[in-house]
Amino acid sequence: MLSGHTKPHSEMTKDFGERMLNSVASQSIRHMFTRCDWLDVSVRCIPSSKLLQGVIDSFRMEGQGLIIRRQFEAAEMMFETDAVSIDVPALLGGKIRLRQSTQAIAKVTLTEEAINKAFEADLVTQRLMDIDDEELTNLSGGEPLTFREVSLKLKPHAQVVVSAKTDLPNRENVPVQFSAHLTAEKRRRIVFDNAEFEPTGIPEDVQSLSMALTPGFISVLNHMVDLERFNLDGIILRVNRLETSGDRLIFSGYAQIEHFPKV
Repeated sequence: MLSGHTKPHSEMTKDFGERMLNSVASQSIRHMFTRCDWLDVSVRCIPSSKLLQGVIDSFRMEGQGLIIRRQFEAAEMMFETDAVSIDVPALLGGKIRLRQSTQAIAKVTLTEEAINKAFEADLVTQRLMDIDDEELTNLSGGEPLTFREVSLKLKPHAQVVVSAKTDLPNRENVPVQFSAHLTAEKRRRIVFDNAEFEPTGIPEDVQSLSMALTPGFISVLNHMVDLERFNLDGIILRVNRLETSGDRLIFSGYAQIEHFPKV
């Protein structure tokens, strides 16, 4: 008589199928980021036989220290789907192919430091240069304006203070500063709502000029802070709620997953 322990076929299927799915998913997800300090991908499928039909109960991804497009950093990111239908032959070939798009709850956390670094990214600074909006050029004698040294300070209850500097033909290093409440417009664009000029720290002799420049600066920012910059290959982010916690800004919403990135 032979002795020993043999796993039931269903358990072996679960071990093999989920290991393969986790491995392939991890490789695919890692390719979405320039850098990733930590990443965990988990797939749940009960009973395991559903894997053979291409059905899984949920897919969850958690990551920390994620660099997107080389210049935008997320301290933390999490996605979790409900049931997902996948192509089994593609999985056996080392790929994940969705039979149909799916939605996932999503949570993205940014640090104040990372937000300010993002204001230095080429894609952002380009949109702050040579602005010829009439609201601003009326104050500069028709000359385009450039905003630089943009800095954002997070406050409780999704409040922020934003400051910057600009140059006018007759005066350099004019400070601009405002306070506002962060909100999500159409679930995809971050806007500075209920914005007000913030005079704290601005010299009295330039406050009136700074106040006049502030609405134009706010308008520029409201048209450029778009979550499209945080979209990943095949994943579109939408925000339902914004929160601040200490030096962290937290986006809560959902992600529309059209396809998994190709490795």
